[in-house]
Amino acid sequence: MSAMARTARRMFELLEPICLVTYFADESGEELAALGHRTYWDGYFASRAAPLGRVPAEVVHAAFYSFADGEVARHIPSAWEMVPPEVSFAAWRRGSVASLRRILGDEVAGSPGLVRAADLTAKAATSGPTEGRVIYAGWRTLEVPSDPVARLWHSATMLREHRGDGHVAALLGARIGGTEAHLLSALEMGIHPPESFGRVHHLPKRRLAAVMDGLRERGLVDADGRFTEAGRETKQRIEDLTDELAAPPYDALAPAELAELVAALEPITATLVAAGSR
Repeated sequence: MSAMARTARRMFELLEPICLVTYFADESGEELAALGHRTYWDGYFASRAAPLGRVPAEVVHAAFYSFADGEVARHIPSAWEMVPPEVSFAAWRRGSVASLRRILGDEVAGSPGLVRAADLTAKAATSGPTEGRVIYAGWRTLEVPSDPVARLWHSATMLREHRGDGHVAALLGARIGGTEAHLLSALEMGIHPPESFGRVHHLPKRRLAAVMDGLRERGLVDADGRFTEAGRETKQRIEDLTDELAAPPYDALAPAELAELVAALEPITATLVAAGSR
């Protein structure tokens, strides 16, 4: 792994807890429900896909990659017909920022360290390549907020989507489909059987069985549904390539700035991790 790939991995570890408040804490969901979205997934697709513009469900499905056939179409475009995408996105961000403020507390949220972390994260987030990165390119068209806490969340999420676009490219190169990716991730997390993983357990049993059979035929999982050595190596290659592809935005930061960013983020991340980003 290159030095910049190691940097990308470290930054992922530091920034991910900031992004996870969107999904783990209550405020974002409450904001979306207040707009009239009927379910969590209506709000999720309406807001996360908003930077793409009013594209068909097929485009959102392709960009998000990991959802089963038909899942996106149950929510897009109907959720946008109920609430305009830009309104949903604003509520999604507003709730996420409120979660960060609550968890971090006024002292940290208003500290010079957080302001500096937000500035440097934004510098990296607005410097990555957009070619082949559909979701990230959509985010690059959005204005970065002036409020430091909002700027930190927004920029961290931009980098998360940049990384996600690269992860999709790595999965495609390894011929790993979206449902397969979830099952391999479940195994990496120690979940067995992997079909019980929360992101896929609702899918038809016949569909999950077919995917597992395909992984067995390729020698990636064994008869008991656990990793083979080839499966572990494939998963690791995907993660290593994801780190390599996630590195370019950090080229915008001088070594001293990168060290400063890590130092500024570490206490923020530690507080979020201790709270479970909730």
